[in-house]
Amino acid sequence: MNGAITDHALARLRARIGVTQPHPQPPWYRDPGTDAFRHVAEACGDDNSLWCDPTYGPTTRWGGPIAPPHLNGGDTMIGENEVTHLDSDTKALLKGDPLKGAHAYYAGSFREWWAPLRPHTSVTRRNALVGVHDKRSDFADRTVHEWTAEVFGAPDHMLSAQFRLMIRTDRKTVEDKGDRGKNFGVEIEPYTEEQIADIADAVAEAAMRRRGPTPRYWEDVEEGDELPPLVKGPLRITDIVVWHTGVGMGLYGVKSLNLAHQQRARIPGFFRRDDLNIPDVHQRVHWDPEWARRAGSPATYDYGRMRESWLIHLCTDWMGDDAWLWKLDCEFRRFNYVGDTHWVRGRVARRYLADGDRPAVDLEIWGENQRSETTCPGHATVLLPSKEHGPVRLPEPPGGATTCAATLDALVQRFAQMEAAP
Repeated sequence: MNGAITDHALARLRARIGVTQPHPQPPWYRDPGTDAFRHVAEACGDDNSLWCDPTYGPTTRWGGPIAPPHLNGGDTMIGENEVTHLDSDTKALLKGDPLKGAHAYYAGSFREWWAPLRPHTSVTRRNALVGVHDKRSDFADRTVHEWTAEVFGAPDHMLSAQFRLMIRTDRKTVEDKGDRGKNFGVEIEPYTEEQIADIADAVAEAAMRRRGPTPRYWEDVEEGDELPPLVKGPLRITDIVVWHTGVGMGLYGVKSLNLAHQQRARIPGFFRRDDLNIPDVHQRVHWDPEWARRAGSPATYDYGRMRESWLIHLCTDWMGDDAWLWKLDCEFRRFNYVGDTHWVRGRVARRYLADGDRPAVDLEIWGENQRSETTCPGHATVLLPSKEHGPVRLPEPPGGATTCAATLDALVQRFAQMEAAP
C-alpha cells in the first residue's frame, strides 16, 4: 500500500545503511578562506573576531583564523564528494524511496566537531543513511526515525559530522493534523517603538557580555548557571536574504536566469507557477508571503538551520575563544515567522570529566519567541579550559577514525547500538 510503513519497506531502506551517495550540489565554498568564515558568521548575526578578523586568530590558542562551527560541517557549504560515481547495482539500490507516500518531516539536527577548519583546507565529504529506527507508540502508530550522516575530513584528520533526523509516519501526527489551522491562528503583532528600543538594548548588552579572549575555566562553572541570552529579531525577509548570501541556496542550489531554466529541466517538481505564470522554486515560501499562505502558513518563515546557528552563537559567546564546542543537537518544533523575535537561552545542566578526563559541561539550550513558545529546544556539550587539567584537548572522532569512510562505518555502528538499546 502506498504510504504504508511495512517490514518489507523497512528492509529495503535498511539495505541502504552505510551506502555512500554523492551530494547533488557542489559546495557553496570549494576553497573556504577567511572571507567565507566572515560571510557565514555575519549571515548568522555573529561578529566574533575569532571568525571575522583574520588578525585576531593568531593571538589565540588556535594560532590562526578558524571557521565558525556552522560552516565547519555545514551540509551544503563545504566538502567535495569523495564518491562521485555509482555502479549500476548501487544506483538500483538507491533508486526511489522505499517509504514513498509516508509522511516525512525534518525533526532535528545533531552536530559534532572534532577539529577546527582552517583557511583553504581541502575538505572532502561522504553522505549516507546511518540509522533506521522502527518506533511504535502505545496507540500502535508506526513511525521511523531516519538518520542521515554527512562527515567532513581534511587530508589527514576528520573535522566534523552532521546528522539529519527525518521522522516518517503512516498516520499524520496530531501536530500534522492541526498545524495548518493553528498556524492561521497565529498573528504577528506590530511592534511599538518601545519594544524595538528594548530589543536593540538587549542586543547591545549581549554583545558586551561575549566572553571572547577571557577564558571561562571549568572550575568556575556551576550546574544551574544561566547563559546570558541572545536576542535574534525581529526576523525580516532581509535577514533571510542575508542568510542565503552566507550559507548558500540549500540542497537544490537555487539558480538564476538561464541556469534556472536548466535546473527546471532537471528537476521540474521543484518548481510551480507564480501569478504571472512564471515557474519559480517552491523555496519561495521563505520570502513570499502569498506563497507561504498557499502552503498553509500565515507568513513567511525561516529555515530550521537559522535557529541552529543561533544556538551555536549562544554557546560560543558564552564559552569563550579558548573553549571548544563539541556537540550540539536541536529539534525544530515550531515555525519562526517573519516578524518573530527569539530569545536564545541556556543553562548548565552538568559539569563533569568527559572521555580522557576532558573537562566538559552539558548545556540545555533553547529559543523562545515573543509568544513564549519554545520553538527549538536542544543540548550542547562544551569542552572548557581548566586550572587543574590545562587547555582544552580536542575530542576524537568515533573509534578514532581518520578517514571519512571509517568515520561513516563507526557512525553506522553507533546508530545500530542506539536502536538496540532498551
